[in-house]
Amino acid sequence: MRISWLSRLPWSGLGLALAALPGLALANADVEKLTANPKNWAMQAGDMYNQRHSQLKQIHAGNVGKLQVAWTFSTGVLRGHEGSPLVIDGTMYLHSPFPNKVWALDLETQKILWKYEPKQDPAVIPQMCCDTVNRGLAYAEGKIFLQQADSNLVALDAKSGKLIWTVKNGDPKLGAVNTNAPHVFKDKVITGISGGEWGVRGFLAAYDINTGKQVWKGYSVGPDAEMLIDPAKTTTWMDGAVRPVGPDSSLKTWKGDQWKIGGGTTWGWFSYDKALNSVFYGSGNPSTWNPAQRPGDNKWTMSIWSRDVDTGKVNWVYQMTPYDEWDFDGVNEMILADINVKGKPTKALVHFDRNGFAYTLDRTNGALLVAEKYDPVVNWATHVDMKTGRPQVVSKYSTAQNGPDVNTKGICPAALGTKDQQPAAFDPDTKLFYVPTNHVCMDYEPFQVEYTAGQPYVGATLSMYPAPGSHGGMGNFITWDASAGKIVQSKAEKFSVWSGVLTTAGGIACYGTLEGYLKCVDKKNISKELFRFKTPSGIIGNVFSYEHKGRQYLGVFSGIGGWAGIGMAAGLEKDQDGLGAVGGYKELSQYTELGGSLTVFALPN
Repeated sequence: MRISWLSRLPWSGLGLALAALPGLALANADVEKLTANPKNWAMQAGDMYNQRHSQLKQIHAGNVGKLQVAWTFSTGVLRGHEGSPLVIDGTMYLHSPFPNKVWALDLETQKILWKYEPKQDPAVIPQMCCDTVNRGLAYAEGKIFLQQADSNLVALDAKSGKLIWTVKNGDPKLGAVNTNAPHVFKDKVITGISGGEWGVRGFLAAYDINTGKQVWKGYSVGPDAEMLIDPAKTTTWMDGAVRPVGPDSSLKTWKGDQWKIGGGTTWGWFSYDKALNSVFYGSGNPSTWNPAQRPGDNKWTMSIWSRDVDTGKVNWVYQMTPYDEWDFDGVNEMILADINVKGKPTKALVHFDRNGFAYTLDRTNGALLVAEKYDPVVNWATHVDMKTGRPQVVSKYSTAQNGPDVNTKGICPAALGTKDQQPAAFDPDTKLFYVPTNHVCMDYEPFQVEYTAGQPYVGATLSMYPAPGSHGGMGNFITWDASAGKIVQSKAEKFSVWSGVLTTAGGIACYGTLEGYLKCVDKKNISKELFRFKTPSGIIGNVFSYEHKGRQYLGVFSGIGGWAGIGMAAGLEKDQDGLGAVGGYKELSQYTELGGSLTVFALPN
């Protein structure tokens, strides 16, 4: 942001100039101030680094077992409830899945201060591949930002709920819908796009928080100019070093015009490093799921990105799964942490990818430092070659080498990954990452599919099941050392842990389970379960914490759905429905039922 002309003004004039430009970096200062106060939960991850850690410690390892339900709130919506509410200075802001209702609640009385319910065309629902979820709201400078399913990004007045502006981010008739939470960095609200299973070409876009005007838009695939890539300055990891990507780095890796319907969508979580002025995020799978139809590395799908927040220009990009053959989306969150990596202080980026490898990179330049499996059953690749950055694929599990109309069996992990969008946490005390994981494998049969605008463009049949020869369950909750690339502890769960984790200064780590339990464990010994409570429905929401009038609260959405719960959420019954998830999670209906609600806990008075 260039404000050098302001520096020549007298201080009084500078104040007036800044007051006349309310979005000019002040939004970032506002959000920074709110997130620095642990009484608030002012961003979806609690902070811009995506660490999901609370400094509150009134609830601690010694008393968390005494938690009681303080209050509850029903959303009246039956689909999957992801993300979490925001808490800002005594007010809570909640969201729902489609139709994407928003409420403001007074924390003292739980009175509804206002409600916003957009009128969206129900035709959007069948355009959403894996349930009608929404991952939450953003806040800055008296505005609430909602990314609706129909792709409309809206700004609401935080005090009244009145619509300030709205902008169309994509075309739902082509499958370009939205499930991600918007994020505010500096004076911009950043959002992505969904629809990789419809052949949507992914992008990240930035809008001015005051006007809704698009500031920049950078695609995941295609010509350099449209990706905002500078061939000489944008770098990647190759041949053991950080090097310029060179011209046409994406186009060279696609057959013909396949890139135009190439996927690389961006429906995950975004993080921001103020010192680097960079936003970090991941791009998803290439389209179609039949690799025979798109030979090449399909750059830059399945990649980690660093972009300049002001211009959108790509600083560096690293592709985790070239020529994806398994739908291992790369959208999972990028956690920023300053840690020692192999004995050296490092500004690290840590990413737990769907493909089953956990990556540690230097976030200043994209250098690859660590890439190791975070579930021992991962078998589609033996390891990541640290010089090339490429996973070494096992032929037996290669759907491309086996070819279309061949059912490749026993691939681990399944397409929903060792971890999907459910965000992990970093604890600054233990220096460990707390990771909710899926322990699921699959059979995968690709087939020829023709592209039709606005229709599913998948081209594969899947079956999912618990990892064979293991503990029999479909999930693990683990702690991870990102410097060594090793699991420190692992706690088995019956179903996938599809909930965002929270760690606190009180020595606990809390997460939810698909059958509906909120669990808190000792963060130094996660096998030591300190608290569990069965909420009204399965949990795919993210645990959060706040303080009100001197009392700490823990909360979580319940409401089964998402990819793992799509069978229940959408009433699907055939094993291969829901892109293979219905059969894998069939038993879930014996443990929980539909229904969206928030449950808030506190210690007894």
